[in-house]
Amino acid sequence: MKRTSIRRAALPGIAVLGLAVSVSACAAGNETSNSGSASGSLSGTLNGGGSSAQESAMSAWRAGFQSQNGDGVTVNYDPVGSGTGRANFISGAYMFAGSDAALSTDAGELDKAKQRCGGDVIEVPDYVSPIAVIYHLDGVDNLQLSPETLADIFAGKITTWDDPAIAKDNPDAQLPSTRITPVHRADDSGTTENFTDYLNQASNGHWKWEKDGVWPIKGGESGEGTSGLVAAVKAGQGTIGYADESQAGDLGQAAIKVGSSYNKPSAEGAAKVLAVSPKVPGRGKNDMAIAVDRTTTEPGAYPIMLTSYLIACPTYDNANDAALVKGFMSYIVSDAGQKAAAEQAGSAPLDPKLASEASSIIDQISGK
Repeated sequence: MKRTSIRRAALPGIAVLGLAVSVSACAAGNETSNSGSASGSLSGTLNGGGSSAQESAMSAWRAGFQSQNGDGVTVNYDPVGSGTGRANFISGAYMFAGSDAALSTDAGELDKAKQRCGGDVIEVPDYVSPIAVIYHLDGVDNLQLSPETLADIFAGKITTWDDPAIAKDNPDAQLPSTRITPVHRADDSGTTENFTDYLNQASNGHWKWEKDGVWPIKGGESGEGTSGLVAAVKAGQGTIGYADESQAGDLGQAAIKVGSSYNKPSAEGAAKVLAVSPKVPGRGKNDMAIAVDRTTTEPGAYPIMLTSYLIACPTYDNANDAALVKGFMSYIVSDAGQKAAAEQAGSAPLDPKLASEASSIIDQISGK
């Protein structure tokens, strides 16, 4: 059964990521070029938050935006998780949100976002990254897993590392009898939604739950946010989890079977999947939500990946708020912003056509 949880969280008094930037020229005429440089005379505070998978990339965007623009504007981004980010955007606590999953129609999120915006809602991709299957198992350095085996591990059907199914995927490995401890996200997470979407699409029925940002199985080991999950995997022995590859650290990363090959997580592999995936039908003209094809057998593809989105309104009551949102989001999808994220977080830059479309949509943001 599918469960979707939208948790409304009060806007934190102190944001985790903050910066002071200033821009020069008029707010209403704020424009961003392909290089991400902006012109405008801005002041005030821009509050956003959501995806913790984007945290490393957001640090790069913060630094790049500040370097280009100087002092004056405060931008706060809280990596509280995609679900809380979307909820806080819908409630009006955030002016923009970062989410590793598009606004849900099943949970009514899209309709609620439209109500908040007074009409259409902007949803553009900003970050493409592999989700690594991370593990901590002494003596096993090159773990390989088929989607069926991976699904059975996280469903609790495979409980020890020397299980025949794992041995079949790893004929040359010396697998211990250590008990497997799967670790999942404790919060409503876009990373979880992408991971469960992969398990549902690719495991040939071994995973019985639909995609969901809330882990569908009660109990078990969990961690809050990306950093909490990574810490839990690192602290155990025989543990396995899933996290944005940029934050996997020195933990083992499994190669996943795609077609007849086992592929390691890579930005290039994630980008290949995005390139063959269609848009979600029936969305608004400013909504670029993508239906990721997890079953592709494209050579080198890595289908356990996420496409993060920036979520905003096309119109804001305050013209200065609109200029702040427009300026920062324009930098993120610009060549400079995408290059900064790739260098810092190892993400895949947006395809030029996607980036151009996103930029055109963001450029429409205005104040009343």
